[in-house]
Amino acid sequence: MNGHPSPLRPVVLLVEDEPFVRMATADALEDAGFEVIETANAHAAQDVLLRRADIRVLFTDVRMPGSMDGLELASLVRSRWPHISVVITSGHLDPDNGMLPQEAVFIAKPYGEQAPAKAIRALLD
Repeated sequence: MNGHPSPLRPVVLLVEDEPFVRMATADALEDAGFEVIETANAHAAQDVLLRRADIRVLFTDVRMPGSMDGLELASLVRSRWPHISVVITSGHLDPDNGMLPQEAVFIAKPYGEQAPAKAIRALLD
């Protein structure tokens, strides 16, 4: 064994259909100390949620292909997996208070490289 075991990194499920945005956000979150699972739509995210019990945060875009958008996915996660924190992002939406699921955080696009990690840390602390 080499040294100390590394502490478990919080797992973030990143749901973003735009490949470059997804890669950049995943890299920034990994650099900030999170483990990131990337998916391109809500259907794929649900598959991950059903298979993994270690997800701590859902970070989802609102607009994406498929039958479910990010707001619907966030509402599903809040009701079915209430222990998972939710961060919602969009460049097309200015949500009023009634649109977001309870305790969800919203970040407007374009966001700075550090914004996702800051929002997630605030939810987990």
